[in-house]
Amino acid sequence: MPPRLISRILIVGLGSIGTRHLRIARELFSDADIQVLRHQECQVIPKYADGCFSTMEQAVAFLPQIAVIANPAPFHIPVAQRLADVGVYLLIEKPLSSSLDGVTHLIETCQKQGTVLLTGYNLRFLSSLQRFRNLLLDDTIGRVFSVRCEIGQYLPSWRPDTDYRQSVSARHELGGGVLLELSHELDYLRWIFGEVEWVNATLSRQSALEIDVEDTAHLVLGFVPDEDNFQLIGTVNLDFIRHDTTRSCTAIGENGTLRWNGLTGVVELYEAAAKEWRELFCHQHHRDDSYLAEWKNFIDCVNEHKMPLVTGEDGFKVLEIIEAARLSAASGRQVTVATMAPILTNEM
Repeated sequence: MPPRLISRILIVGLGSIGTRHLRIARELFSDADIQVLRHQECQVIPKYADGCFSTMEQAVAFLPQIAVIANPAPFHIPVAQRLADVGVYLLIEKPLSSSLDGVTHLIETCQKQGTVLLTGYNLRFLSSLQRFRNLLLDDTIGRVFSVRCEIGQYLPSWRPDTDYRQSVSARHELGGGVLLELSHELDYLRWIFGEVEWVNATLSRQSALEIDVEDTAHLVLGFVPDEDNFQLIGTVNLDFIRHDTTRSCTAIGENGTLRWNGLTGVVELYEAAAKEWRELFCHQHHRDDSYLAEWKNFIDCVNEHKMPLVTGEDGFKVLEIIEAARLSAASGRQVTVATMAPILTNEM
């Protein structure tokens, strides 16, 4: 990964995740010209940046080679499309957008330009989740009968130094709500278990938090049946209300149960004849680990013209699941997931 090939970098958005990307970009590319695009004029140049733009025209004129799109989700596509049109390689934070509008056109533009579009579902880069996936693919527990996934954290405790009511997570207009904000789970489930065929969902605001979005989502997912016409059923619980922060996935199979703890990095196995859990893997991740791995994958793909681990199509398919969940919650019925995602080629 020769950093000297990258000399102009654009970071769009300077919230918590944009700031993280800015810092990592400077660590990886100490001599690059790194500019930030914000919706308001910068009174002071942000730490780690060389300058700051307040208009899209300025950003395009800068001719960045790569850009990280980390503004609120409803504004991802308009900004990314302008940059894709001029051949910029893109890392777009998750979710890819807050709706399906314009996403297909963006993906097709990147294909025509021969540029990379990586969707920022960084959990795929965790070594513990990779081990969990590989153990399942190796039939460690045989056929998987059921999968149960859970993520919960009390929203005001996410960033204690800020007013949660003003956060992206809390505001509909900025793409908030658990379904979009915690969509990592939907991405890694289809990465591990395959495409989702249908969704049955309930979305609600259970707490007294001062937000205008759902704080709780319960999803039942039916995955596309295998060659034997067996259909795996999974459940996903997402919330902003849980004080005992948790992130886990449990796969129940014919020969035992495999469990991933996303907070501790532990993967455990309970074999059919056993009477206790056995630890198979443990790696306590540092906060930057998955982001650094994501960046390295992104730059490798830019330099070597390869497909990223998490493509634009992957981001689109998560949005299809989200749209099906919204329709299900509104109608009170099971909804089939649309299959409108563009077909990606292996050629860049």
